[in-house]
Amino acid sequence: MGSEDNASSFLSRTQNYALLKPQMEVAAQSEDYEEAARILDSLKSFEEEEPVLRLRGLLKEAISEERFEGIRAQVRSVYIEGRSQPSKGQYFFAYRIKITNDSDCPVQLLRRHWIITDANEKIENVWGIGVIAEQPVMPPRMGFEYSSACPLSTPNGRMEGDFEMKHIDRVGSRTFNVAVALFSLSILGDESEPS
Repeated sequence: MGSEDNASSFLSRTQNYALLKPQMEVAAQSEDYEEAARILDSLKSFEEEEPVLRLRGLLKEAISEERFEGIRAQVRSVYIEGRSQPSKGQYFFAYRIKITNDSDCPVQLLRRHWIITDANEKIENVWGIGVIAEQPVMPPRMGFEYSSACPLSTPNGRMEGDFEMKHIDRVGSRTFNVAVALFSLSILGDESEPS
């Protein structure tokens, strides 16, 4: 089979794949769950056979689970009306971070880095040692939670960042970063919660 045949075959399969998604939505909306399940199986089969889609799916899964080296970071944010002064352009947000060590090794959080962006696209980078004046150690299958806050000059914005960590049971082990996915800061509430 020549490269043109391969490209043509891939294009045909890709078009079929693209057509299946709206068909599945129609089946689900009309409550034809048997047909929706059949289409979903076809989509999954296609994703497993196509290397690009399979890798994209694995990457998306890793990012959605926010797992890096067996560490997961989850965030919830809330607007603090009592500490805000909208007439002065001051909006105060609190956020709670839950870090879970699902690995088999103890880890220590060494540093943090936040990228804070307001509604005007003004970006502020914040670096620091540890979190809330601690460099917590998390044994395997354990976690650490803390709360902090962030002032903004606009009624909404977003944050993302990472924690620098180290396996403390390995001599000379390198540090690694655990990304914290983008989350919203909004006077309307935490928009990152699943709907």
